[in-house]
Order: sequence, then C-alpha cells, then structure tokens
Amino acid sequence: MSSLIGLSAFTWPLFVSAENDQAARWLFLAIMPIVALIVIAELTMGQLNVKALAFLGVLSATGAALRAIGAGAVGLEPIWFLIIIGARAMGKRFGFVLGMTTMLASALLTGGVGPWLAFQMMCAAWIGWGAGALPSLSSLSRKRSTRSIEIFLLATYAAVSAFLFGLLMDLQLWPWIASPATTIAYLPGDAVLENLQRFMVFHLATAMAWDIPRAIFNIILILLLGRPILNALRRAMRRGNFEIIREPAMARTAALPQ
Repeated sequence: MSSLIGLSAFTWPLFVSAENDQAARWLFLAIMPIVALIVIAELTMGQLNVKALAFLGVLSATGAALRAIGAGAVGLEPIWFLIIIGARAMGKRFGFVLGMTTMLASALLTGGVGPWLAFQMMCAAWIGWGAGALPSLSSLSRKRSTRSIEIFLLATYAAVSAFLFGLLMDLQLWPWIASPATTIAYLPGDAVLENLQRFMVFHLATAMAWDIPRAIFNIILILLLGRPILNALRRAMRRGNFEIIREPAMARTAALPQ
C-alpha cells in the first residue's frame, strides 16, 4: 500500500487533471512523509529482534557517514553501495527498511531535510527491496565463478538503480522547477504522452551529469568491495544468529511439514 501511494506521489503529473492539479501537488507532498514513517514503524515494531534492530542502526549510521563523505558531488554517492550490499545480505524486507532509515539518518546528518526527503526515502526503500529480491544463487554451487556472477549481478543492478533514482527524483521535482515558459515544462491536464515527452527531455537535459557518474561509481565500489563486505555481513548474521523481519505466522505455519 505504501508503494502504491508512493508511486502515485511520483507520477501524479501524468494523470491528474488540470482542475485537481494544485490539490494533488500539496496532498502528495504532505502525505509522503507520513507514509514513510508509518512504513518504518510497521516493519520494525515487533518484527526485528534486538540484535537485528541494532544491526539496522549500525548500517543506517554507516550509510549516513558515507553520504556525508560523498556529499552528493556529481553523483558520487557511496550510500547506495551500502544499501544494495546490506539488502542483498539481509533480504528484501530488511532492505526496504534499511533504505528508508539510511536515507533519513543521512539527511539529518548532512542537513538534507526538506520536502524531497520522503521521496528519497521511498526511492531508497524500493532500491533496497529490489536488491534483496534479486534471484538467489544459493541453489548453485559455491564455486568462485558463482560468487562472481552474484557480484556482477549486483553491479548491474546498482547501475540500473542509479538511473532509476535519478528518473524518479526528477519526476517529483519536474512540476515544481520547470518554468511554464519553456518547452519542457509540466502542463496540467495535457495528454499523458505529451507531458511524458516533455519530462523525458527535461530529465535527459538535466540529470545525466549526475546519473552516469552515480552508476559508474556504484559499479566500481561493488566490483572492488562487494564480495568481502557481503561475506562479512553474512558471517555476522550467522554468528550473531540474527532474526530478520519475519513472515506472518500463518505463512510460517503453512510452511511446516504436515
């Protein structure tokens, strides 16, 4: 449900009529922070044991420090490396929460709090969920070639997610920043394809200087550091006996042998 609301908050300029334009702007801008905080509360309250919750705090704080180092300079943002590797090690539901809490902590540390923060948190949550939902290679042999495939898979995902983040953040920003006097502005009530075409021109003209370096930087970090850090996280999980976000009791009961 939160993802559906989030997706609507990003894409409303493409389907809202001109009469409801102003109402939609302020409605989604107001509701997104509430949705983000409710999601964090729902997925962590009673779902993580003490060890896993502490681990979530450590990873979120580390991600905040990494963002402070990168400072978003021309897309050089190591925060995405940690979210993707952490979500891969811990699973998709943990990755969803990790993306949100890491982005929130980093914004508080770097002074990046603003109307855009809830949208960044939702994007980070989706990216974390996607990293945890990538196909598992556990059924294959534990040969070096298999481990290399996993790293290349994560590097490819990191590049795709870098462009996706830029696309979504531009989409939520576009109606507010593009001047109506230009040919790339959002026109309330115009045809979906017409507005989409103007948005893509706006996005390609303004975002590639950040998206391309972000993708390249993510790939380099994962290829160089992905394997040792992923192994360290998995080893910590085994030794610490972490209890990650659980499935509902009904699903666990159904999985038991009859």
